[in-house]
Amino acid sequence: MIHQLIFAAPKPGMSEAEFQRYWLEEHAVRYASKIPQIRRYAVDTRIAEPGEAEPLWGGVAEIWLADEEEQLASLQTPEFLEGARPDEPRWAAFWRTVVLDTDTDTVLQGDAAGADRPSVKALVLVKRREGMSTEAFRRHSRETHAPVVRRVPGLLGAEQSFTRDSWYAISEPPFDAAYHLWFEDAAALRAALRSPEYAAVEADRKNFVNERYVHSLALTRHWVIGPEAR
Repeated sequence: MIHQLIFAAPKPGMSEAEFQRYWLEEHAVRYASKIPQIRRYAVDTRIAEPGEAEPLWGGVAEIWLADEEEQLASLQTPEFLEGARPDEPRWAAFWRTVVLDTDTDTVLQGDAAGADRPSVKALVLVKRREGMSTEAFRRHSRETHAPVVRRVPGLLGAEQSFTRDSWYAISEPPFDAAYHLWFEDAAALRAALRSPEYAAVEADRKNFVNERYVHSLALTRHWVIGPEAR
């Protein structure tokens, strides 16, 4: 199963709130969800923090497709070519969009990741340390980093999404993995990020991640298709 992550930002002149509302209530419902090959689909809207700098993105789309064949077919459908694609410039700064196709591992099984209600998570994008192979990076992430993550207080679920091998055959992707950490609410997420256990997570990242390219987002997931696959 391909787990695609699409990072998007508001077009010039549109507020983040307007951008998120259009994405959820217009684009997702009227266009993207109509593409028949999409098995599950969620829109994750950014949780704003007072005083923070302008973010790179205002949200993330999560799309699940069965395989490469269905993914290619989805890009050739009228629902995409005549619907979702031409609608994007109405709300998104498409030149800032980043797409990752990933394979996702479960680190901590929990109800939050698949809840049919809106649920809160931290999403951390990382790039492997210079000189480290993708195999060594994934091995450290699975075998060493994941047990450290599981000790974070209040954690209701965790996943690791690794950029698919096919992307490396084309060029070096912007990120090698995305880590999803689920919490009861935004307050629980903030408390966890201040904990000694999360400090240990950040300390371990230095062993295998290029810290210059770490990017974190606090998000609320809204299911459009799901959590059960159609």
